[in-house]
Parts: sequence; C-alpha cells; structure tokens
Amino acid sequence: MMTVRCSLRLTLLVAGLLALAGCDTLSGIFTSEDKDKLPGTRISVLQLERELRPNVESVDTQIVLPRPEDAAVWPGAGGLSHHAMHHLVIGEAPKRVWTVSAGEGSGLRNRNFAEPVVGVGHIYTMDADGRVYCFDSKTGKRLWRIETAPEKEEDNAFLGGALALDSGKLFVTTGAAQVAAFDANTGKEIWRASVDTPIRAAPTVNAGRVFVVTVENEIVAIAADTGRRLWNYSGSTTPTILLGGAAPAVDGGVVVAALSSGELVALRTDNGTPLWNETVVAIRRTEAAASLPDIAARAVIDKGRVYAVGQSGVLAAVDLRTGRRIWDVPVAGIYEPWIAGDFLFAITLDSEAVCIDARSGRILWVTQLPRFEDEESRKGRIVWAGPALASDRLILVGSNSEALSVSPYSGAVLGRIELRSAGSQSPVFAGGTMYLLDDDGDLSAYR
Repeated sequence: MMTVRCSLRLTLLVAGLLALAGCDTLSGIFTSEDKDKLPGTRISVLQLERELRPNVESVDTQIVLPRPEDAAVWPGAGGLSHHAMHHLVIGEAPKRVWTVSAGEGSGLRNRNFAEPVVGVGHIYTMDADGRVYCFDSKTGKRLWRIETAPEKEEDNAFLGGALALDSGKLFVTTGAAQVAAFDANTGKEIWRASVDTPIRAAPTVNAGRVFVVTVENEIVAIAADTGRRLWNYSGSTTPTILLGGAAPAVDGGVVVAALSSGELVALRTDNGTPLWNETVVAIRRTEAAASLPDIAARAVIDKGRVYAVGQSGVLAAVDLRTGRRIWDVPVAGIYEPWIAGDFLFAITLDSEAVCIDARSGRILWVTQLPRFEDEESRKGRIVWAGPALASDRLILVGSNSEALSVSPYSGAVLGRIELRSAGSQSPVFAGGTMYLLDDDGDLSAYR
C-alpha cells in the first residue's frame, strides 16, 4: 500500500512540475472550428493575474540597511535557526579560490536538497546519494566522508536529506525516514532515530532540540543529545507536493513550520502545543502548478514577525505570538525571503527581484530578471535561487550557470559572473567567504 501511495504522489508531482514548466505545446488542443460564439464580453484570463508594481506612495521611501557583519558559522539551512541573517560580508571583487567535488549532484535519478553548513574551520555537504563530506573551509581539502543511507537504500533513489550543525554534532535527515547525529570532527555516528515517513527538508536545531518536518507534514522534536523523540504534531496532508521541503524556523520558544498544505503552523518548542496556524495560499488561474498550496520556502522570524512566501502567490507577514496576519502581497516564490533591517527581499516565480517595506508591506521596487536562456524563442526557463545580501549586493544564483548581483537600494543589476555549472541552491556565507554548491555536486569557495 505504501508503494502504491508513493508512486501516485510521484506521478502527481511530475505532472505538477511539467505544468509549471509551461504548456506551449498544448495550445492547439483547445481550439475549435465552431463558428457559433457565446454572447457576452470576453476578458483574457491573463487579466486575472495581478501585475506586480511598486506602490506609488512608497516612491520616497529611503532604503537604509544595517551595516554588514561577518558570520563566523553557518550552522543550518538558512543560517541561524530563525533564518534572519540580515547583512553579511563578502569582498568587493570575490574570486573563486578553490573548487572540490562534493559527491553526486542533482540529476534525473536523484535530487540534492542539502545546502552546505559551516562550522569553525570546517564545511559540510551532503550529496544526492546520502553521502556526507567534511572539508577544510580554507583549503577545500577533504577530511572525511561517511554514508548515511541504510544499506537497502544505497542502490535505490535516495531522494532527499539535509544537514544542521550544533554543539559539535552534525545532524542529518534522510529520505529513508531517519534522523542521525554524528561527531562533527570525526564523522562517528552518535545516535540514529526513525520517523514515520521520509524527510526532504533540513533539520533545525535550537536549545537542545532537533526539529524536523516529514513529507506527510508531521513535525517532530527530538532530543539533540540522545535522539529520543520528545513530541510530534501532525499537520494536514495533501496528495500533491513539490520535491524538497522547508526547514522550520525557531525563535523565542516558538517553532514555525511551513507545510506542503499551504499552512504555517506555530508550536511551543518545549511540548509541541499548537499556538496558531495560518495559510499562505492564493489560487492563480493561468498556471496549473501555481494552484498547488505547497510552501517550499523557509519561513523567517525577525522582530516578533514571521515572513513566509507560498508558491501559489502570497507573501505574508504574521505576528509570531498571535498568528494575526499583518499584511500580504501577491508574490509567489519557492525560495526564502531575505530580511535586512526593515526591508524584505524576494525572488518571484516570474523571475522578478522584489523589495518590500517589512513594516507596511508596500512594494518599493521590482526588477525583471532574465527569464529564458533564449529570450527570442522563450526556451530554457531560468530559475533564480536566492536572494542573499552581502556587502550591499543581493546575490542570486541561476540555473543558466550565472550569478547576478543586484542593488538592494534600486534593484539595478550591478554585475554577473559565470559559474562552473547550473545552481539551484542559495549561497552560504561564513568567515568572509561565499560557498556555492552547484547541481553537478561541485563545492566552490569565493573570497
């Protein structure tokens, strides 16, 4: 029964992704030779979409950002447990200083969802087959490698898993429905625990607890020292989901999980008591897959607010304590929005870079990024991962093997660099260095 259900979910998922890629080849199916037309005024379905524009009343708003600060470590997906990394540091003209192979990249068989995590002197990666690597962060020299997939999974599609680092332990989630802890210096296994269904998203560690979200929207809290399950909460499920998942955000004794059902769920970290839930869903009529409720992007907690974007078309600010929606804007995205001071930056599914006043929800600027590798024929859809703010530049990584830098103040494109391969993960920063893990499985450091 489990195999049938998984096969059904995979079939529906592929259908959704194909719809998201576009339906140009189907244009002739819905034509008709019938000369009789129904009476009434005809309105294009494209007019039902809300065009994203800056708010007129925001034209005089001055964008002031906090000063850049270096991050000594990058312990989890999204950085710290609240995912609010504000303004980081990178050199004026960063250059690639080393590149190493970090195992199996993304392909038709497997997909790599694990972002690198960085400790003091070490950087860790996980490949698409479940192998974890530890490298010297200054030189790129490989220090050790371990297998995390169970033996019965080694010859099958692993599909998922990710990392988090805390107190000398490296925590690993797997597509084989397991959570494990390893010694961060040696790679020696400390404990391993099972959950009911696979995990695609990274774990989040805070105050001695490891928080994970399964593909069935179960939120589980595990003791970081022993692997003992502390509590679990079951959210609403949905028959169709996108591959991947969002690591929960944790701050102030509250864990906020973004679920594939389109829900944001807030729970107490100590006992799992529900505090509130909110939905981030909007039905968009011109893209079939855009009506999926999935929240693939990590939520961000900052100054008592939660910021979350759903891929169906809503970016919202919610009060952390009460769950009251403060504002929302018609933005659809699959990557975490980036908060810096009073300003929020995001990349839309339509390849737009957006700046929003986090206090009011007003849109300050919108920049259209390249959408296709061949704009004339509209082929080769580009997906932009990010943004990340470092030294007064928003950095975006593209599936066209390019990285862009964009002004956070105006939205102007400042420059671009050619990458070794396509990228689908946001960059991470630590020690004045930017690390990129590309889809070929190569890890590069820029300083």
